[in-house]
This record gives sequence, structure tokens and C-alpha cells, in this order.
Amino acid sequence: MRALAAQFSNYLCRRKVGVNPRSRNFSSYNSKDELTIEEEAERKVGWLLKTIFFVTAGVAGYHFFPYMGDNLMQQSVSLLRVKDPLFKRMGASRLARFAVDDERRKKIVEMGGAKELLNMLSTAKDDRTRKEALHALDALSQSDEALASLHHAGAISVIRSAPNSLEDAEVERFKLSLMKRFQDLRYDDVSS
Repeated sequence: MRALAAQFSNYLCRRKVGVNPRSRNFSSYNSKDELTIEEEAERKVGWLLKTIFFVTAGVAGYHFFPYMGDNLMQQSVSLLRVKDPLFKRMGASRLARFAVDDERRKKIVEMGGAKELLNMLSTAKDDRTRKEALHALDALSQSDEALASLHHAGAISVIRSAPNSLEDAEVERFKLSLMKRFQDLRYDDVSS
């Protein structure tokens, strides 16, 4: 009986020398098809990982860096009220970056940023603080409404009384730019 079973299995499997009958490939795919399937799977996984990365970076950026929000503008105006000149310079620098259009300039003036910048300029003890205050005031002065508000707050006398810097030429440049802007809108003639 065993001999018959051996003959029958030889007939069914048709063994070749050196080939394991259990490792026969019954699939219709060849190795080239398997490589393309693997490459396609790797490509899809790569796109999935890239998508997850960009979505995560977008969400993190949305939560941690709200650059043009009202909350950050309010914090910047609040930094101008602190006694430390470093924080005042940081607040003025932020406000100068935010003042890119008339709507944002008007919002900064409404929050009290213009008055705080003038106060910062009048009490500044070093050139770097004066420079940042003048830079932010120059950025705000590009709007006619903000310039009118600065005029009513007494900006001309504060700007004129700010000492010139021997070390930093930008202080003088910002002062001249502001005074020219006031003269262009005829505010300088009234206060003289």
C-alpha cells in the first residue's frame, strides 16, 4: 500500500530533483508584478505619511502661531505698558509688523497702541527703545486716520523732543519720515 501511495504522489507532484514540492508557485503573479505592487504600496504609504505630517504642522501652526490675530495685537499693546525696555521693544516691533494695512493700523490705534508708543518714545532712555518706538510709529503713520490720531495725541512735540542718536542713523531717518508725513497732511503748520 505504501508503494502505491508513493507512486501516486510522484505522479501528482511530478517532482524534479532539487525542487521542494511544497514551494510550488500556484499564483499567476510573477516576481515583476510583486515588485510593482510593493512599489505602489510604498508610494501610497509615503503620501499618507506626508499628508499626516502637513496636517499636523498646519494644526500646530494654527494653534501656536496666530500671527495676525487680535489677541496677539492686544498682547503687543500690553507689552508697551511694561516697565522693562526689552518687552517694550518687543511689543513695538510686533506692532510695526502688524501695521501692514489701514484696517490693522486703525485696530492698533483703537487698542491704544499709538498713545502707548508715544509714551514709550517720551520715556525711552536708550537708542534701541527710541528706534523701535519710532519704527512702529512710522509704520502706523502710513494711514491718514492713524496719523490724525497721532496728531491729536501730541505726537509732533514728542517726536521733536526725542533726542537724536549719534550711533544709529535710523532714529533720525524715522523722525524725518514721520515729520515729513505730518507736513504732507498739513498737521505741522497748526502745531507750530
